[in-house]
Amino acid sequence: MGQLVVETTDLTKMYGSFTAVNKLNLRIEEGEMFGFLGANGAGKTTTLLMLLGLTEPTSGTVRVCGKDPARDPLEVKRQVGYLPERVGFYEELTARQNLRFSAELNRMPRSQAETRIEDILGTVGLGKVMDHPVSTFSRGMKQRLGIAEIWLKEPRLAFLDEPTTGIDPNGIDDILKLISGMGKRGITVIFCSHVLPQVQRLCSRVGIMAKGNLVADGPIELLGRADSGMYRMEAEVDDPKPAVIAAVRKVKGVKQVEVVERTLVVTAESDLRGQVSRAIIDSGALLLGMKIEEYNLEKIYKRFSKEA
Repeated sequence: MGQLVVETTDLTKMYGSFTAVNKLNLRIEEGEMFGFLGANGAGKTTTLLMLLGLTEPTSGTVRVCGKDPARDPLEVKRQVGYLPERVGFYEELTARQNLRFSAELNRMPRSQAETRIEDILGTVGLGKVMDHPVSTFSRGMKQRLGIAEIWLKEPRLAFLDEPTTGIDPNGIDDILKLISGMGKRGITVIFCSHVLPQVQRLCSRVGIMAKGNLVADGPIELLGRADSGMYRMEAEVDDPKPAVIAAVRKVKGVKQVEVVERTLVVTAESDLRGQVSRAIIDSGALLLGMKIEEYNLEKIYKRFSKEA
């Protein structure tokens, strides 16, 4: 296991008799892209507030970058970046001036900051408008500026809350690429979104909150297998003759074989790609491609949310 950036133990938050978050045990390692999911009222936002040190737990413990956010908020804020759903900047200042102010708050030397600000604004696609007032920016441009601010800070951990809301499709693709770039820079990302295909595109692991409880936590592929209990493989062959289908059906652990044009859809108890490939080749067919079926996060999310 790598170094933990987020660690909670029985983390609980109550408002009177209402339990918003119930005994949450969450571990997020350095460098992970973690999708944090939950409907309104599921406890996701309350969890984020506790991780950011903006509200105190009723019981349990929380550590972010090794610190207690409620006891050591300045140290946590120094190592954490946050992009809220509606990011706020000084509208009368330019993009460059806003980032200068952020650099000063983070005690970055002025000479070092100037070069980095220009480079980062260019990277996020704001190079040509860096000296324009933020009041002239679209929502997507402000989101880009928010990501630039996180890159400038170079935190260990970034919280991104619905970062693509209200952005046109082309802009969304650009924002997702920038978020992916954060991960490549070694920043741990907690990505909160209701747009599940975006989460599936970016995140290696997801946690699902429902009614204050963490009802699922793990890689999407493992959660998908837990959903169906089976592996599904797709093997494309040049000529799916009856002899080829019969050979695949004889592989130990194979439960079902369906034919869709030139593709054999194989349902099995475990990952049998090697054995299925060998059976196809030995039966005289040409294997053109083999892959494990991608699991649908929306289906997984609905199943675990309903069970809560």
